[in-house]
Amino acid sequence: MYKGIIILSLFISLFLCFSCEKKTLEAGFEDMVNMTIYDYIVEHKDTFSNFLSILEKGGLDKTLSAYNPNGIDYTLFLPTNDAVDKFLKENGKYKTMGELLQDAEYVKILCRYHVVNMGIKTNDFPFGALPEFTLSGDQLTVGFVVEPDTSYYKINNQASISKPNIEASNGYVHVVETMLTPVTFTTYGWLATHSGYSIFKAAIDATGLKDTLNINLKADKRLLRPCTLLVEHDSIFNRRNVRSFADLANLISPGNTNYKSKSNPLYNYVAYHILEGGLFLDDFEGIGTNYNTYSDIPLNINGLGIDIAINKGREVFDMIIHNTDTTKIDWVGLLYDASNLITQSGSVHFVNQIMKQVSPVRAIRNYEFWEETLFSELRLEAGSYQIKDPALLSRIKWSGADLFFVKSSDPDEQAWSQDYLYLNGDFRITYTIPKIVQGKYTVFLGAHTNSQSNALIEFYIDGKKIGGLIDLTSGGSASNPYARKEIGTVDFQRYEDHVISIVSLIPGMFIWDYLRFEPVQ
Repeated sequence: MYKGIIILSLFISLFLCFSCEKKTLEAGFEDMVNMTIYDYIVEHKDTFSNFLSILEKGGLDKTLSAYNPNGIDYTLFLPTNDAVDKFLKENGKYKTMGELLQDAEYVKILCRYHVVNMGIKTNDFPFGALPEFTLSGDQLTVGFVVEPDTSYYKINNQASISKPNIEASNGYVHVVETMLTPVTFTTYGWLATHSGYSIFKAAIDATGLKDTLNINLKADKRLLRPCTLLVEHDSIFNRRNVRSFADLANLISPGNTNYKSKSNPLYNYVAYHILEGGLFLDDFEGIGTNYNTYSDIPLNINGLGIDIAINKGREVFDMIIHNTDTTKIDWVGLLYDASNLITQSGSVHFVNQIMKQVSPVRAIRNYEFWEETLFSELRLEAGSYQIKDPALLSRIKWSGADLFFVKSSDPDEQAWSQDYLYLNGDFRITYTIPKIVQGKYTVFLGAHTNSQSNALIEFYIDGKKIGGLIDLTSGGSASNPYARKEIGTVDFQRYEDHVISIVSLIPGMFIWDYLRFEPVQ
């Protein structure tokens, strides 16, 4: 009930707060239609003169005086003078505004870090990362904080929004009470500077997984994917009488000290906490599925209920008895307020139990090519991108027709995530999907199916043909040209990667949206 109560209370409080706030703000400036974000700061320089100086020194004043050339506005998280003064007292490097402004390179990054390349009102905030990057090329995250007498948003677990949704002609301003400090640390770097995670950090060191969590994706030139870490605070271990790394090693891997071996239980315990891809809390909501880890088995996360539950029903942690009612806590939960921590390696969430490996169960798996780092970059801006260099892709190979990745700008686009792969002609394309728990599944193909120009195709898994001829010329409609085609069933014998091959039997257009595997009961 914790999550549900928080969110319900939050929205009620925020609705009342925003309604009152809007009336106050509108009284101060009647003609915001013609006032840019920069104009607003100048108009209120008594409150924002420090950041105005930073903005002008960083060369962003003209940008925020104009419309976004992409036509999607801007969002500025605007620190007050008090927020900048607090930053100067606490940063340890710059003592005065003069010293800060002399560091032109840092000021340039600092001001751009506060500007998101898209106009976003608070009622469109996710419970995770904002949908667009900042002008410095970074992601910001949103948290919800509920206190007895107030509720508010918090950016990057750093800055509380005190005045939201100030609308300007070229976007939105959200006033913050703390300056945002650009995130430069990796996931491992964060753990190393927070003593409350000493037991898990020691396990990372012992297993040799430090390098996995110590990658700065912004600086690294390799095409690497982010990762997601789920981690226990020392107090979670202490609660189960694990008070040191030695205690943890003895609990997980008694008698086996070859911790760097991928077959070692402690290695797999730590690797089980690392998920492939950068995932935030809102990515888990409304979905119940398995997530591939760096260990030898996946992790099940169920976000279909009130709480996001990890490995639900696999171990009983607590029994809560109230009068005649008994509640069984049989899942690992997430600490919502602390989670959604962002680093240069990915994201970090905090769990409330010791999260041991459990035997995996089958779950619905959807595949939308998120494993390709190049596609993650292309998703940031709408367009049709021809993939000319096959070496840029790790899991997709093709021959025959040219391959395009398309990110639609049409808000009515029906493809999942508003993106898809496109080929037109005589083609063969393969997609090596990540590991899926062994067992029997029904296979579905999501594709455009409403054009006589579409191809007729055949479908193979690991070289074996599944189903018959697939006609993509019909199945969709004018309002939604996409359809989910049932291909057939497959029985996987091992937990491993599998190669999906699609071949045009009659050449034509192929717009590939997703793959879906549903367990057969």
